[in-house]
Amino acid sequence: MSAWLISLEGTEAGHDLALLLALSAAFLHALFGALQKGRHDPWLSRGAIDFSYGLMALPFALFVVPWPAPQLWPILGGAFAIHLAYKTLQAQAYTKGAFTVVYPVVRGTGPLFTVIGAGWIFGEHFNALQWFGVAVLVTGIFGLAAYNYRHLQVARDTLVSALMLAVVTGFFVALYTTYDAYGIRSTPDPFTFLAWFFVVDSLAMPPLAYRRYRAMPATARPALGPLLSRGILGAVVAFFSFGSIMLATRLDNVGEAAVLRETSAVFAALIGWLVLKETVGPRRVALMALIAAGAVIVEMGG
Repeated sequence: MSAWLISLEGTEAGHDLALLLALSAAFLHALFGALQKGRHDPWLSRGAIDFSYGLMALPFALFVVPWPAPQLWPILGGAFAIHLAYKTLQAQAYTKGAFTVVYPVVRGTGPLFTVIGAGWIFGEHFNALQWFGVAVLVTGIFGLAAYNYRHLQVARDTLVSALMLAVVTGFFVALYTTYDAYGIRSTPDPFTFLAWFFVVDSLAMPPLAYRRYRAMPATARPALGPLLSRGILGAVVAFFSFGSIMLATRLDNVGEAAVLRETSAVFAALIGWLVLKETVGPRRVALMALIAAGAVIVEMGG
């Protein structure tokens, strides 16, 4: 499969597959965010997810994919540090703010920084029409966040700090997207990077989550069975979500893949409506259409 994927790099078929992968990652990332923000403490959910995908990835890393070249280990170390900062900031933002407000702000700031970073690192530059598409998409995302903020009924006292954390988290989304694109392009087999990334990335959050769990009053601790079940489900989603966007950045333009992934704000709003039972009115539908239109403009402009 690796040889087939590599053969598609820079081709029209590779571009089409990257488009499909980026859109798949958008839906799965919104689902992943809802899982982390669901009924369990975000720190505990993230610890359970990371623990699960580390155990799942280890056999593949050891026995299936080619062994990493020496130069890949420092890259994996950098990815570990960036993702740890991202996950810490995201958990803090989710702890302080509503999912449908925080999530769009995180995802809205990400593509701006990613497109700039991709131009600087990979020499991939958007034309005027594509920048217009980015502006349309980001306007829709931030409009969705503003609408949700205006109609929010709970947790308003901590929302300002949550929004500040969300903006910083968005910067780290762009940082890890660009850095990981560099990482997956630096190894001959993309699945070597992905398998070892999940192993290395799983090392930090489970101990932090365990400490938080132990510090909770006994009456406040969630049952381990449902928490671990959520962790396993989240791990499967993470494999396909992160794997899809990383393969898309290897096959095609990093900035375009990042922008298309940010249609996850649309899926997040739909999940908030269908699963979290949040109200969706005509204005939110219009804002979601604006996000989708921005993504279409970026793709057509390319």
